Amino acid sequence: MRKVFKSGFAFFIMSTYDVLGNIAIVKFKRGAKKNEKVGFAKKILGDYKSVKTVLEKSRKFHGRLRTLSTKYVLGEKTKEALYRENGCEFRFNVETCYFSPRLANERLQIAKMVGEGESVLVLFAGVAPFSIVIAKTGKPSKVVSVELGKECSKYALENVKRNKVNVEVVQGDVRRVLPRMKEKFDRIVMARPNLKDDFLDVSFPKCKKGGMIHYYGFYDEDKLDELRELIYHEAQKAGRKVKILAVSKAGDVGIRKYRYRADIKILN
Repeated sequence: MRKVFKSGFAFFIMSTYDVLGNIAIVKFKRGAKKNEKVGFAKKILGDYKSVKTVLEKSRKFHGRLRTLSTKYVLGEKTKEALYRENGCEFRFNVETCYFSPRLANERLQIAKMVGEGESVLVLFAGVAPFSIVIAKTGKPSKVVSVELGKECSKYALENVKRNKVNVEVVQGDVRRVLPRMKEKFDRIVMARPNLKDDFLDVSFPKCKKGGMIHYYGFYDEDKLDELRELIYHEAQKAGRKVKILAVSKAGDVGIRKYRYRADIKILN
């Protein structure tokens, strides 16, 4: 959401901001002064009844756990959000737990694809938004939610109880957890962050014949062939025959760079 804020005789165009329930996180234009930030924060508090705290995004998401650094601007001094979407409720710390409200529609789309009685594995699950929306919206027989971060896993357990759904939360590294799993799943959601490791080599063996994998990758829009080549190459190495049914944009992450979702059918 791009906003224009008037202060004195000047206009200051603010960068995008996200509203996560009671917290708004703003990335201010470089050079914005403190009084300008406070003024814009007051406007947000006035525009959104649910927002009680305004934070400034002081550093991009970083590290394997995609943590965030923020600075307090105005309102209640808290970094714990209570966010609602798709009939579900999620509590989490905005700095220690990666969460994108911009993926709300994406989560619902995936949930609607899940057939009755399916077993679903969600990797890089965070505080369990994909897992819980799937469990709440569809009628899966089982949902397993795997997340590396201990803090995120703690909130995931709380959110599972809060939403009264049947989701098994597993805390651990995908590379270590998956090889120990004996069962295979009808559907795997790979909601991976922007990392070099694609994790397809450990994911392909855990999907049933006829099952689906939803793989998320980050690419420039003119380099989608690299995504397709990667998937077919890793499938061949894993001894799986696959078909990419569709590749869809699932949000922008930069100038002409997007998060893409590849829907992969497992044929053998």
